[in-house]
Amino acid sequence: MTDTAVKICGLQSVEVLKSMINLPVDYIGFVFAASRRRVSPEQASELAGVLKQWKNGVRPSAAGVFVNPGLGELREVLQSVELDVVQLHGQESPRFCREVKENFPVSVFKAVSVNSGTPELHVAELDRYAGSIDALLLDTHDPVYGGGSGRTFAWETIPAYKVWTERQGIPLFVAGGLNPSNLKELISKYSPDGVDVSSGVESAPGVKDIAMVTAFVERVKHR
Repeated sequence: MTDTAVKICGLQSVEVLKSMINLPVDYIGFVFAASRRRVSPEQASELAGVLKQWKNGVRPSAAGVFVNPGLGELREVLQSVELDVVQLHGQESPRFCREVKENFPVSVFKAVSVNSGTPELHVAELDRYAGSIDALLLDTHDPVYGGGSGRTFAWETIPAYKVWTERQGIPLFVAGGLNPSNLKELISKYSPDGVDVSSGVESAPGVKDIAMVTAFVERVKHR
């Protein structure tokens, strides 16, 4: 059975992050776009330092979440924070994705907002990104933030995207409304390469709950 990657996104608390260092988490996400979970480069730098304390010598990769950034903004953030991944949630072009990879030592994850049941149309558009991105992330369409809505999308559209990512040789991540109670159905039916959660492990908006984070990770890794 292929191990499903876990990404916990929207971390803001150093103490919460420290309480996670025994968990087999693959990615930690820091949000630099407009959001209640937004962090400054200085905050993110402090948080990223905690990742070096991870147990068993396996440090989670640090992912920065951006919406339509410029190269200047990325450069400014990367001067303060050691990111492994730049996750793009806006209308970034394939050319921009390539420029990010050429200018910075990072992987590029491109998020796609799923807002209808016609994935074939979206998949055809994705061909423009072939060779420009290192992973595809499906999220629920949100007209304000582009993602982070806390709602699921039509999961029956996932297979069409999975065919595309397999053809490209890159992983497919699924986000949007995930929580410990609906993971089993998602993973058993659609086998994504990774899952990405934020609000689904919060006890209040923007406040990560270590018990919920632990339950989420355990249900992915020990199902």
